[in-house]
Amino acid sequence: MSIDKNFLSQVAVRIAQPSADAPSGVADSILTVAAGSYGFRSAHEDELTMPTGFDPSAAALFESIVEAAYLVATADGVFDEAERKAFRDVVLEACRGAVGPDQLEALLADLADQVTEDGVDVRIQMVARGVTRPEHQREVLRIAALLAHVSGNVSEVERDVVVKLAAAFALPDDVIESILNEARKILADANPPA
Repeated sequence: MSIDKNFLSQVAVRIAQPSADAPSGVADSILTVAAGSYGFRSAHEDELTMPTGFDPSAAALFESIVEAAYLVATADGVFDEAERKAFRDVVLEACRGAVGPDQLEALLADLADQVTEDGVDVRIQMVARGVTRPEHQREVLRIAALLAHVSGNVSEVERDVVVKLAAAFALPDDVIESILNEARKILADANPPA
């Protein structure tokens, strides 16, 4: 599977932007904002005290966003090197340099281990515990849907994970279709027909 680099860059730009229903004045997605704390924490994890301005909640939110997207992207059992690279490239670009490649690789390795140990359903519940604000929950689903669409259409098992995440968040059913439609529209705009 080969994915156009320009297309991936367009998707990353859209992931870094707030969702259509974000309050006015919001300039960045929660992934982009939370990446700042996550990248800062990882860069200073050997220090005994965290630097001023570090937000552990934002760092945990970043992990939850990436985990939700990872759970959806890997649900079909296919996460080959091309898909992994596309996932990694889009997330890194959307983070705007706040998270380094080694930091993201370490997180993805941890997520793979956690899914193997706990299973997808337990990990979905863990994500739901970590993301409690409805606007964050919708944004987590939007980012997961966008990343799932990168490798083609969202498969039925990937959609099932989105549905399970929405149920764990206790979001209404219409939110799922709204988010998937928004992701399709964003991707159509990013990759217009030739």
